[in-house]
Formats: sequence, structure tokens, C-alpha cells
Amino acid sequence: MTSSIPPEEMAKILDDMGRRAQRAARALAVLSAPEKAKCLCRMAEELENSIAEIKKANEQDLDAARAAGIGAAMLDRLTLNDRRIKEMADGLRTVAAQNDPVGRILEKTTRPNGLEITKISVPLGVIGIIFEARPNVTVDAAGICIKAGNAVILRGGKEAFRSNMVLAEILNRAAVACDLPDGAVQLVPWTDHAAVNLLLKMDRYIDLVIPRGGERLIRLVMAEATMPVLKHYKGVCHLYIDENCDFAKAVPIVENAKVQRPSACNALETLLINRKAAEKFIPAFLDSMKKCKVELRGDADFCKYAPEVLAATEDDFHTEYLDLILTVKMVDSVEEAVEHINFYGSRHSDGIISSDEKNVAYFFANVDSSTLYANASTRFTDGGEFGKGAEIGISTDKLHARGPMGADELTSYKYLVRGDGQIRS
Repeated sequence: MTSSIPPEEMAKILDDMGRRAQRAARALAVLSAPEKAKCLCRMAEELENSIAEIKKANEQDLDAARAAGIGAAMLDRLTLNDRRIKEMADGLRTVAAQNDPVGRILEKTTRPNGLEITKISVPLGVIGIIFEARPNVTVDAAGICIKAGNAVILRGGKEAFRSNMVLAEILNRAAVACDLPDGAVQLVPWTDHAAVNLLLKMDRYIDLVIPRGGERLIRLVMAEATMPVLKHYKGVCHLYIDENCDFAKAVPIVENAKVQRPSACNALETLLINRKAAEKFIPAFLDSMKKCKVELRGDADFCKYAPEVLAATEDDFHTEYLDLILTVKMVDSVEEAVEHINFYGSRHSDGIISSDEKNVAYFFANVDSSTLYANASTRFTDGGEFGKGAEIGISTDKLHARGPMGADELTSYKYLVRGDGQIRS
């Protein structure tokens, strides 16, 4: 776990991991779709055959977490039982059954001089993933990377260290059994920050790094990485209640977006209400939030309808609570709602509840977020819900990938040019 070895020795070990990952990536890049599917199914079988080994390591993590005073919610996220291990294995099989993202013809054209130019999808190479807490990320991430023909180097959090080590060893063992070079799936064997700093300088081997965790982790990775980073800082997600909407559906949508899993990055954090919708919407909304024990923080206009509500501060509108807390603001129009979202939002998931198609179209055209909703909960921003199987994360970047990332988003492309003696004049 925590290492006492000298930094130069740590760097040497990580360099060896990078070399092995690069060799494995080259082999993965030319695997056929059936061969990759076979490898992923073998990984699933190995997980199911190693349940006792996995649970033993996981219990050690749980014992350490309890001794450290970790709360019940985090303990639940760390726990691997028979059902969750089976779900991880089934997730690998789901990814195996999906269409292969590599080798797709994206464009094809023949130039006037006879050159035939084909643009095809290709793997990225070696992907580094730095994540916190949940051990299932080890399996999800590895499966998606392998499906896209990439090797992966993982660095998990200290709470799930033993579980992650065992899972990575099992997955890599299955890959080797399928005649891949050792190193397709590797886990950094320490939780030291020094190891992260070294990993983030390995652009010689790692083509992309993806941080999954809190804003502090992501900003650290952005500051230190010498390779491209795919990220989302936080999920300050909004819903706007238009004056023209189905109010019977609006309250359940808001309730689901806030309450169904408040700790998720796609949970609702700020609600914007058109003033003309107030009388029809607010009473039922307040009843729902009271029933669900949601703490409300409102602007001055909203507090007129609910004097018991705490006054919202400027910081509240920037905050990802990840808890049963919701900020509420009154607005005059869809235009004002859009302006608020583009200023305070995090480009994650935002929605409008409206029966006015013109306002929906305006919202869709003008809100600058990775995923937009009309008359639905923001909680659907998820790889599984989007039909991608497991996900590698949700990107709020604009370059390369945006929104839920599956295997398709872990590919790049290259051009194949065929000629018959053409030379440029």
C-alpha cells in the first residue's frame, strides 16, 4: 500500500509497467473483435471462479476502513459481495457483446488524382485511470479499455487497495491466458501521492489519463499531467421549470433527479423556476421535498413562497452538494435560465421541463453542457442508461469525448491512403 521505497526505485518499477503496457497495447490493437470478446468473457469467468479470493481481500479493506472510522455509505460502496461480483462479470460480458469500436470506416473518399483516403477508428494505446473508492471501477475500466484495444494502468484509492490489487491480477491473468502479453491490465502497487506524480509524467507510455474522483483530485491531475487529460470537475446539474409544462410530471422528475441518488455526479443541485409557474408548481414541490427530507436554499424571491427556507448564498449556486440539499432560484424566462446555467453550471447534465417546443429548442441550442434533457431526470447520464454497458466516466470536456464514455470514446482515428504512383506537383 504505502511505500517506503526510494523514489528512483518507484520510478523504475513504473517505467517497467509502462513498457509492459505499451507492448500489450500493440498486441491488443490488432486483435480481432471475436478475440477481444473471448478475452473479456474469460475475464468474467475468472472473476466468478475467484469469488473467495476477491471477498477475502475485500474484507481486509473493510476491516481497515471500519478501524479508520469510515462511514456506512462509504463502506457500502467498498463492499464486494457475491451479487456485486456477479454484476461485474456480467458487465464484462455486456461489453464483450457490443459492436467493436475499432476498425470502423468513419469516412472514405477518392480524390481527383485517384488517391483513395479512408479514415478508420483505432485504439488510443495506453490509458491511465486514477480513481477513488469503489473497486468495481477496476473491472469496468479494464473491460472498456480492452474492448477498445487499449492497455490500462490503474491507480485506485487506499480504501480499496487490496480489492483492486486482486481484481487487476485476476483480469491480467485472464488476458495472459488469452495469449496477450503480460501488462494489459495493471494496478499501481502503492497509494502514495509520489506514485501519482510519477505516473502523470509517463507521457512516453501513457496516451491519455482519466481521473475519476473529487474536484481536488482532478485539479491535481490537470496541474501535473504531461499527457492529455479527460475529466469532469464536478456535476452542478440544473433543471428549469418552464411556465408551460405538465406540472403533474414536473414534481416527480425533480424529486427523482435530487433524491434517487444524491451522491451521484448527475444528481440535481439547482432548480430554476419560472415565476409564472410558481403557484402551480411550488406547493406540490415543497411537499415533495419535505417528505424526502431535502434541505432547500432559495433566493429572495423563492423564500417569499417558503419563508422557512434558508437564504442561498453566491457559493450555493456553484456548489455540488452530493447530498440532500437543493438550491432554488426564480427566473423570468428560459433565456434567463440558460444564462444562469451557462454561468454557474459545470457542463455536465442540465434539463428543461416544458411543453413549449420552441423553449425546448432554445434550451437545447443555447445551453453549453455535455448532456441536455427535456422532460426527464438528469439521473440518466450514465453509460449503462445510454446503452454503452459500463462506462469509463462522464466527460465535460469539449475535445475528443463528451458525456458518458464507453468503448467508442476510447478510440482515435487514422487515415489510410492508397495510391497508384501519384506524386505531388
